[in-house]
Amino acid sequence: MLTGQLLELIYEAASIQRWNDHIRPAQGFTELDKQAHKMVYAYVLGKFEEASGMVKFDWGKLIEGGLFEFLHRIKLTDIKPPVFHKIMEEKGPEINRWVLEQYQAPLRQVDNGLYARFYEYLVNHEHSHAEKQILKASHYLATNWEFQHIYRLNAGLYGLEGERESIEGRLNEHGTLVGVKNLALDKNIRNFMDLVGQLRFQQRWGHSPRIPQTSVLGHMLIVAVIAFFASLDLRACPKRMYNNYLCGLFHDLPEVLTRDIVAPVKRSIPDLDKIIKSIESSWFEERIYPLLPVAWHDEIRYFVEDEFADRIRIDGKRVTVNITPEHNFDCYDPLDGTVVKACDQLAAYVEAFLSIRHGIRSNHLKDGLSIYNVYQGRNSVVSGVDFGTVFSHFNPGELHL
Repeated sequence: MLTGQLLELIYEAASIQRWNDHIRPAQGFTELDKQAHKMVYAYVLGKFEEASGMVKFDWGKLIEGGLFEFLHRIKLTDIKPPVFHKIMEEKGPEINRWVLEQYQAPLRQVDNGLYARFYEYLVNHEHSHAEKQILKASHYLATNWEFQHIYRLNAGLYGLEGERESIEGRLNEHGTLVGVKNLALDKNIRNFMDLVGQLRFQQRWGHSPRIPQTSVLGHMLIVAVIAFFASLDLRACPKRMYNNYLCGLFHDLPEVLTRDIVAPVKRSIPDLDKIIKSIESSWFEERIYPLLPVAWHDEIRYFVEDEFADRIRIDGKRVTVNITPEHNFDCYDPLDGTVVKACDQLAAYVEAFLSIRHGIRSNHLKDGLSIYNVYQGRNSVVSGVDFGTVFSHFNPGELHL
């Protein structure tokens, strides 16, 4: 499982402001939000490429490459893009070696093989070539989505046209990808990505100020990243890793329609959570699925409906089961919903913990610390993954409440 130290480092992305020398929306323009949006773009591009068969790639490498690029950006994202690209052109190997030094200890604590793959990803330009192309295109698509808002707010600002031309030029470099072409031509897919982008502006813990603030979209990426590390612990087969990560990435997607309804409200009235789920499901059918290719619907349902239940497929039919090693094969399409739930609760707990440590101590956040007690002792192990060590890094006793 990932360490508390590494999880804290990932949360730094929620404090890294993008476009901070431009007029910009007050929320939704952090590095965490950008990386989350990028990975949804990567899913969309990957699905189109998979269907076309024109670009051969590996989903596991794509997901892992997204994590590696995220970690890389956390260390370097304060550098303005033109400067960053120039530095990488002239001093890329030296910069990458420095980044690798920063992550050597924390990644090796988790998995020696993971650090070795991170090293190979940064040092060997031919490694994961197809996956890097999809991720690079996704990066510029997410940047362009942000820039459309920046452009409207900063009309007439010196240098803005040059930035527009630079972004468009880099997008054109990836115009041969089927997914990039489809996004240019298919208004429905663009509308879907706009809806995903709106989750940047929906703040978590709406009843309480927090430091750092996190959006629903940023939270979804963090849950996906934790689920990735949990899947490493499970020695998950490729399909299980894919499912766990994408269930984490999409688990709160229905909130683009209903907004974030906090847990105390859901628990306050008997069966209210079931009513909310029913509304989410019907609205999803009416407003989300029509924007997506029909061939994707079944998979998206698998991710977002009853998302915290363990499940496999037998003869194409979803079956709720306790997943055992005998199910750890692609043919069963396994998904560890209980693990994704623990990842979700860990992320919520750390959001509350970090804010209180920064001095924001609302009753809502203090109530959130109760999650810690759920994952102590025997309860720290969920479906074979031990969450106890990472929870213990964020011990509420250190907060002196």
